[in-house]
Amino acid sequence: MIRLIDSYLNRITMYRLVLYELIFLLLASAVLSAFGVLSFTPLMLGYSVLFILFVSLVINAVFAYFLDAPSNPESAYITALILALIIAPPHAFTDTAFIGLAAWAAGWAMASKYIFAIGKKHVFNPAAIGVAMTALFLYQGASWWVGTPWMLPFVVVGGFLVARKVRRLGMVATFLAAFVLTALALGGGMSDVLHTASQALLFAPAVFFATVMLTEPLTAPTDSYFRILFAIMVGFCFAPQVHIGSFYFTPELALLAGNIFAYLVSPKQKLLLTFVGRVLLATSTYEFIFSHDRRFRFIPGQYLEWTLAHPHPDTRGIRRYFTIASTPTDTELRIGVKFYEPMSSFKKALLALAPGETIVASQLAGNFVLPKDPKEKLMFMAGGIGITPFVSMIEYLLAKKERRDIVIVYANRGVEDAAYVDLLDRAERELGIQVLPVFSQQTPQMVAKAEFPQAVDSALITREVADYRDRRTYISGPHGMIIAFEDLLKELGVPRRNIKTDFFPGFA
Repeated sequence: MIRLIDSYLNRITMYRLVLYELIFLLLASAVLSAFGVLSFTPLMLGYSVLFILFVSLVINAVFAYFLDAPSNPESAYITALILALIIAPPHAFTDTAFIGLAAWAAGWAMASKYIFAIGKKHVFNPAAIGVAMTALFLYQGASWWVGTPWMLPFVVVGGFLVARKVRRLGMVATFLAAFVLTALALGGGMSDVLHTASQALLFAPAVFFATVMLTEPLTAPTDSYFRILFAIMVGFCFAPQVHIGSFYFTPELALLAGNIFAYLVSPKQKLLLTFVGRVLLATSTYEFIFSHDRRFRFIPGQYLEWTLAHPHPDTRGIRRYFTIASTPTDTELRIGVKFYEPMSSFKKALLALAPGETIVASQLAGNFVLPKDPKEKLMFMAGGIGITPFVSMIEYLLAKKERRDIVIVYANRGVEDAAYVDLLDRAERELGIQVLPVFSQQTPQMVAKAEFPQAVDSALITREVADYRDRRTYISGPHGMIIAFEDLLKELGVPRRNIKTDFFPGFA
């Protein structure tokens, strides 16, 4: 069942999944309100959603136009729907209190992406800063009505899918634990732990907050260690009893405090890259080359989020995550991209880029990098364009003339599908790296010669990599292939701690 869920999640981007979850929650609340379970009517809920959406999209378009900044409509939709789920709908169309609160919150939420931005990277969660500004200037706050017990089952289902998609279940659990433990400690509820804990979760928007807002990648730390500290900090401040003197934290203020911490400990650059050109690497596989006008530091094997605004984006949106194929010593930034049919609107726009056009890259992250100990034995297992992170590592080793004990198992359908072949040949010659090409679809002549193995199986691993149990194995490629290779290694007795898989949010 979990693998079926993962298979579905792998076909959709993280942002689009969050958007679908928010729509799902609003539809569920409309049904509940129709039965009188919630304190507003479906009509007023629809009015609230449309009003907040209208204000958000208009303000976002105005700032993008006058500041000549790239605009991401998908992000605006997500922020607007979050606000609609935490600002209570009105009881009448003429409710001026709602109009002022909703308009002010939506306006500040959109403006914050441009005003509270450093190095073209916004610092605060937009929905949180919008609600905080409303409380500061209008003395009105969000009700967080999505946190009612009736909504909890729907929030849990949608939240689980989002947290699993971005592999932030640990961060969500850490936040909830910190929140509940703080509520217990400050509320004097240790005598009835279960009751206090259940009340804290049932009657607070904790699950929605944790899975939708806390996990937002642009305002959360990219490093796993700092993500845990971030979750603990926000969970502590989220508890209703926490205060500094007469100043009490609200959910949005707890997140804003965490955003400041995240900004301080995370990479801060947002790059506007200029397209230089592309090179055909293999069948339907290209390397895209971009220039940048500022110093950019990264570790070989890390990835960036790439945003390419284009007309009529499909359900997979305008953002993708691609591993950097170049090295920190290069003056240009390169990525390798495989194109499949039917092609997404993003990849169509990417393929249609003309020299001189720009694309935005940000959110440098990833710990799929070489170990610090150069003497550690390694095995790289890649499928198709999954060779990209290894390309960055190998080019870096070549530039440094650093030899490491590495075996590369590179699987493709056919010879024509293998990318970066020249680089791998050079790695064999100059660094002594052992490369094992595997082609599942071979010509009769190739099969007769037994030139290449046709499958990555236990026989291949035990025959060609006798000391595989002593090596740390890195796996990169399509999601299904990663699972298959991981299962194979476990069957061969490789400890889980020796297996490292490539991952970035929204892999699709």
